[in-house]
Amino acid sequence: MPENIERTRVGIVGAGPAGLVLALLLRRAGIASVILEARSRAYCEQRIRAGVLEHGTVDLLDALGVGDRMRREGLVHHGVYLRFGGRSHRIDFPDLTGKNIMVYGQHEVVKDLIAEHVRAGESPRFEVSDVRVEGIESDRPSIHYRDASGADRVLACDFIAGCDGFHGVTRGAIPPELLAVYERVYPFAWLGILSDSPPVCEELIYSNHDRGFALFSQRSPTVQRMYLQCAPDEDLGGWPDERIWDELQRRLEGEAAPQLVIGPITQKGVTPMRSFVVEPMQYGRLFLAGDAAHIVPPTGAKGMNLAIADVAVLSGALAAWYAGRGSAELDAYSTRCLGRVWKAERFSWWMTSMLHRNDRDDAFGRRLQLAELEYVVNSRAASQSLAENYVGLPFPNIYFR
Repeated sequence: MPENIERTRVGIVGAGPAGLVLALLLRRAGIASVILEARSRAYCEQRIRAGVLEHGTVDLLDALGVGDRMRREGLVHHGVYLRFGGRSHRIDFPDLTGKNIMVYGQHEVVKDLIAEHVRAGESPRFEVSDVRVEGIESDRPSIHYRDASGADRVLACDFIAGCDGFHGVTRGAIPPELLAVYERVYPFAWLGILSDSPPVCEELIYSNHDRGFALFSQRSPTVQRMYLQCAPDEDLGGWPDERIWDELQRRLEGEAAPQLVIGPITQKGVTPMRSFVVEPMQYGRLFLAGDAAHIVPPTGAKGMNLAIADVAVLSGALAAWYAGRGSAELDAYSTRCLGRVWKAERFSWWMTSMLHRNDRDDAFGRRLQLAELEYVVNSRAASQSLAENYVGLPFPNIYFR
């Protein structure tokens, strides 16, 4: 084999949660893989993203042996608050579902996963460039790339997993005429901050206010993550710290309003809101996972959890193929994942629509929104539906085989 060609069973593009978890699951099944990542290790470990882990995601990370720090430093939450009309209403997860969620930053999950790969001597290959996939219609696909030293390389594989996000290259390898694209772009965004300050509340607060939505979350007992609804093209220059704190407090006003403790804001950013799905999630020997195949608005806290659920299915299907049980599970990968994806898309859209002020709405639409919130908090069946979706629908159990 030429010097610049390497052979592995599964080539993984992307060292986010999907790619990192997939490689660990494959290793448990004795299946070799290589992860290629365009960014540096530092970038992957510091990029602030989601922070809510479903019950099944927590169980899987524990099963992979990467949950120790999560258990020590993560914050177990037993519910969330919906705040509207100046009052807070609690959704009790254990009472309604018998389950909880974990607040633990995605970048912390990524740190733990990378550390485990490094410990095993199988670190992702960071800072690669010019990545392209070839031969995905054949039984000998390959990934061509330039490594961190500038050398051109080829990774010959049996299968390729596209875990490289919404802006990655793998989805573009599928002929566009074979993909159905479903998308909704929302007319608002989130202005998110990290602050060195104590928690506003022991659990998340989702606030529906006449001035717009706000979310009060945590990353640790001393670091808070909070969001304000804003315009998609919001100019951060118009949001000095004082204005942000004032607006956050305004969107908490009312009965028993929690008091914000002001602290240094260490990060600001604007997050656009969109729903996006492509079908199918596979073509030939290429399988898409996570944001490469679907995006959800962050209101429902589903993005990372969906990505990890995808690769739980994919790892089981690959294990079945290598164990000689044929391709039936691989053939069904997209169908099986999309069943869960569309339920998460529905939940995320519903939460987003129920909680955000939409300037396109009339007074009738606003009253319907408040009626929906009243129904959710006063009906056990409606509260249970929210709780079941929030803690996570039944998780793929293939990885326990």
